[in-house]
Amino acid sequence: MFWVGAIILDPMSTTEASNPETAPATEAPAEVSGDPKAPLQVSAEALATVLDVRATEDDPGNTALRVGITGATMTDFTYALDLVPISELDDDDITYPQGSHGELTVAVPGSSVANMTGATLDVPSHAGASGGLVIKNPNPPDPLLGLDLDLSGELPQKVQTVLDQAVNPALASHGGYATLVAIKGTVAEVTMGGGCQGCAASAMTLRDGIKKMLMSALPEITDVVDATDHEAGENPFYT
Repeated sequence: MFWVGAIILDPMSTTEASNPETAPATEAPAEVSGDPKAPLQVSAEALATVLDVRATEDDPGNTALRVGITGATMTDFTYALDLVPISELDDDDITYPQGSHGELTVAVPGSSVANMTGATLDVPSHAGASGGLVIKNPNPPDPLLGLDLDLSGELPQKVQTVLDQAVNPALASHGGYATLVAIKGTVAEVTMGGGCQGCAASAMTLRDGIKKMLMSALPEITDVVDATDHEAGENPFYT
């Protein structure tokens, strides 16, 4: 068994996992183990982990690692990682070798290639991590993809529509929500409640989630400010 982030993956199973780590712009790129032009690169450390797990399969040499995008959260794509017999790969899968000697065949579904190009399967780099794998993907999902928002009315009403129909459904998975407090010129002030109030990841949620969604949907909004009293949070999702 191997896992991505906090998600354990069984060989030959289809398991969805959200990406828990995004590589900072200043982070040195991982040393890749194969073709650097491949849609998803595999670092040498991640390759060793995958090969260890693949060794438990009945026919390791003819087993591929298939990685595809299954959806998206507010800030990241979600993925499915499977160990699959090469003979059972789909016709539209893009396959290529990784490893200095081509030890691992990687398959990426054709529908995932564009949004995975430049991504790396790696080991966690943050302090305190113990094992596992992460996908570091520089391609952010479109936070409004598939949404049909009615953005009529005055600016406060339009902001509230985006919060109600786009932001809060995404925050609900962590027991959180955002509320509009005021519009000051072109700046929206919001508060974060539930699991988002006092959450250690609240600044990232504001920057990469709430702010991005509001400014993408409403070009007239130039900034989003967090007015939350985070010290009063009683049940933060992350502490």
